[in-house]
Order: sequence, then C-alpha cells, then structure tokens
Amino acid sequence: MLGTAAVLIPLFRRWGVNPVLGYLGAGALLGPFGLGAFVTRLRPLYWFTIADTQNLAGIAELGIVFLLFVVGLELSPQRLKALGKLVGGFGTLQVLVCAALIAAAVAIMGQTLPAAIILGASLSLSSTAIVLELLARESRLSTESGRATFAVLLAQDLAAIPILMFVSIGGSNAGGSIAIGLLKALLQAAIAIAIIIAFGNLLMRPLFRLVAAARSTELFIAAVLFVIVGTGVVAYQAGLSMALGAFIAGLLLAETEFRRAIQASIEPFKALLLGVFFFTVGTRVDVRDLVQEPAALIACVAGLILIKAIVITGLGRLFQLPWTAAFETGLLLGPGGEFAFVVIGMATDTGLIGRHLSGFALAVTAVTMAMTPLLSSGVRRLFAAREAIVPELPAIPAERRKSAIVIGYGRVGKAVCELLARNSIPAIATDYDHTVVAERDRGYELYFGDATNAEFLKACGLERATGVILTIDSREAVDSIVAQVRARRPEIPIIARARDPEHARHLYRMGVSEAVPETSEASLQLAEAALIGLGMDPAAAFQSVQQRRDELADALRLSPSPRSKTSE
Repeated sequence: MLGTAAVLIPLFRRWGVNPVLGYLGAGALLGPFGLGAFVTRLRPLYWFTIADTQNLAGIAELGIVFLLFVVGLELSPQRLKALGKLVGGFGTLQVLVCAALIAAAVAIMGQTLPAAIILGASLSLSSTAIVLELLARESRLSTESGRATFAVLLAQDLAAIPILMFVSIGGSNAGGSIAIGLLKALLQAAIAIAIIIAFGNLLMRPLFRLVAAARSTELFIAAVLFVIVGTGVVAYQAGLSMALGAFIAGLLLAETEFRRAIQASIEPFKALLLGVFFFTVGTRVDVRDLVQEPAALIACVAGLILIKAIVITGLGRLFQLPWTAAFETGLLLGPGGEFAFVVIGMATDTGLIGRHLSGFALAVTAVTMAMTPLLSSGVRRLFAAREAIVPELPAIPAERRKSAIVIGYGRVGKAVCELLARNSIPAIATDYDHTVVAERDRGYELYFGDATNAEFLKACGLERATGVILTIDSREAVDSIVAQVRARRPEIPIIARARDPEHARHLYRMGVSEAVPETSEASLQLAEAALIGLGMDPAAAFQSVQQRRDELADALRLSPSPRSKTSE
C-alpha cells in the first residue's frame, strides 16, 4: 500500500491521471481479483500484491472518518444552518425517491422485497469520500453545485443510520419488535450525539489549550487523533457511523482558535488514509463479473447513474438551483458510494441477499465509483467557468477568500491587525502562544499554530493570500517562513519586522518585499515628532521623513552586509 502511494501515484500525477482514479486502478490491478489472484502460481507476486483486503478494511474506514472531521472543521453551526433547507428537503427527497425507484427496478427483476429495499437504499447513496475529495481538490465546494452536493451527501450520511438499523433488525428476524428496536436505536444515537456535543463544549477547548501550552507537535497530533477516534468510537458504539461522530467533533472545533492548526496536523493522515480507502474500493472490482455478464453490468451501471442523475437534477430545479448546478450535482452524485459495501456486506452475512446478487451489486457500485473522477472532470470542463461562487458559504478545505496573513499577534501584530480591520482589509492572524490567540471576534480571524509548518500556512490560505506580514522577532522562524512562502508563492508581497539595519539587509537577501528595522523606524518617528514640535508643517514633516525612509530602504536593499564584504 505504501509502495503504491510512494511510487505509482506520483507517476499517475505526472501522466495527468486523477489520484483517486489512480488509487482505484492500482487497487483493481494489485488486488485479489487482479494480479493477487495469481499468487499461488507465481509466488514472487506475493510481495507486490494484496490477496486479502480484510487487513486494510479498518484503516480504510478511518480515511472517511478523517475526511468528515475535516469537513466539520470547515463548517460551523451558523454555516450549517444555511444548509438546513437543502439537507432536510433536497437531500432527504433524493434518498427516498432514488431508493424507491431503484428498489422497484430490482423487484421487477425478480428479487425479494427485502433484497430490493436494501439494494435500493444502499445504491441511492453516493460516495462522500470521493466526491468531497474531488470538489475540495478542485476548489468547487463553495460553488452552487458544491453547496448542494455537500448538503445531499450530509443527508445521505444521516440516512445511513436507519438503513443500518433496518438491515440489522431484518437480519435478526425481530418480527413484531421492529418498532421497539428502531426506537431503542434512535435513543442510543441521540444519547451518543449528546455526549459528543457535551464533551466538545466543555472539554475540547481546555484540552487543546493544555496541549498547546506544551508547544509539542507530537502531543498536539496525539490530542487531535484522540478526539477524532474517540468521538468516532462513541458514535459507533451507539449504532452510528464513526464518520458522523468525527464530523460532529470537527463541527464543534470549527469556531475555536485551534481550527487551522488541527487541519494542518491531520492533513497527511487524511490524505494517506483516503488513499487506502480508494485502494480497497479498487480491490473489490472483480474482473470476472465484467467478463461473465458484461451486458447486464453495463446496463445496470448506466441505469443507476441515469436514474439518480435525472432525479437529482429534477429535485435541484425544484429547490431553485440553476440548470447547470442541478445537472452537475446530478452527475456527481449519480454513481454509488462506499456505504453500499457496508450495507450489502452486512445483508449478505445475515442472509437477506444472496452471494451472487451481492457480488454483482458490489461490482456495479465499484465501477460507478471508479467513474466518478471521469464524470467530475467532464462536468468541470462543461460548467466550472459558468458557475457562480457562493461567498457566504466557504464550505470546505479550499480557501477562496483573499486575505492577508499576519504571523505573530504580539504588540506589533495586534496593531497591524487592528489597522487592517479599520481599513476593511481581510486578514488572518496567527500566533504560537495559546494565551494570545484567546482574543477573538475583533473583525479578523485569529488562530493558534506554528507558521514554520508549511501545512499550517496552506491551511491559513497561503495559496490565495494577498500578502504575508511577519511581526515575530525570532530570526530562525522568520527565515524558515520566508523560505517556505517564497517556495510556494514567489510573487506574493512579504513585509517583515527587523531588529536593526543588519537584520533588514539579511531579510532582503532572503526575498522579503519590505523590511522595517525597529531602530531606524523609532528614529524616524522621533525625527518627525521633533520637526512638527519645532514648528514645521505636519504634511511637510511627513513628506521629509518618508523620503528619508525610502532612502534608507533603498540603501538596505542594495548594500552588501559587512559579513559579505569581509568574505569578498
């Protein structure tokens, strides 16, 4: 698995293949239905294939858990309310209508009613992991179709609860106790959600403040992993999905000062675990099903995407989405999702679905999921340039707002941020002191985090930032930050605080746009006050001082440092 991530995926990227499609293809090639099927004949293949995917199943599920946690981080209770109509109306109707139509089609083919209901419900859902990852990677989650797609996916995740309950109760032959079983399961779910919310409101922020005080990256990552897995386990024990528990935890942390640092800490884990998930989905594609019943498979794949796309497009228009956004949402959500593997597998184990039908349904699901990146690419070419951005809902990892990044929120940084806010210039401020970042709601965003971490800078929106302002006094940290910013954004303005003229010369050599020496600036301000106090016109005094400031800056940019003179 690690070899696939380290070797094959970079090759796919070089060839222009979407990483998701690369993982799916690698899984199909190296899995038990691909080269892994020949391990007994060619023993050396053992070292290059995966013959048993059960070893990866638990790790793969964590990929979805981490993804939903990040989704929760990028939302907030206020933004979630904005999606209420789409989640409760659009998303709920999509699940009900698509499930009914698919179930009817399966029943017409001669399957039993329980099997038809289970297949209809499971195939009505789409792939949260693949679709959200694609939209986030392509910066399309804050578009009209991105907002609608996310709302429907959230409704589908919530719908997974009663579907799992139905399969579990139906498999246990509960008979007349179904209603009691459902009520009991719903009560467990409500208690689990209440526990997670109570833990989040009372303990999460104090926990992260305690960990942040230690200034240890390892401890901070450990705390993040504890929260994600812990809330997931609480939800799982109550009959919910681990992903839903992690989503709630992320939602509760979205308004805290630790949001960006948390996002930066788990990004490598999320990316690798999602890769494992996509890889395991690919391993479940049985090429024999493609060969044995190719016509039936093609018809079912096309039929599933067509039914869901038509229904979702129609409902999108009903909920006042533009035609382009409604059609794009329909195509993105037309394929099946990872949840079908869980439901159909459970139904097969309990005897509600036969083995042959189960294998065929999973093949249809896997093929449609593999088609998702291709559908997304086609949709992007058709509609991306025409679709409007929804600025009030910057939903997910792609930062679309252009803001200045102020690194350091001490005496100087606070003054800079207040002036930026007074002049209506968007800004994001960061500091590595958790006691400083407790001040919030001042007209700009303020986050805890280590700005020398490239992932943290990325999480703060470096790719779209209008400028970077450095107010910290650590020379090593400033050098590291300037080097990383220049590597990612060679053209972005960097304004840095310097201790003295010699430090300013060094910063100019590092590539900063402007360096402001504290000693020189204090002298110039004192000179300006003296000129005005001695009777000079304030405007003339300001102009004279500004001219001198420009001369000093030019001299610092052009003159070599004493050290370089000595070496010469």
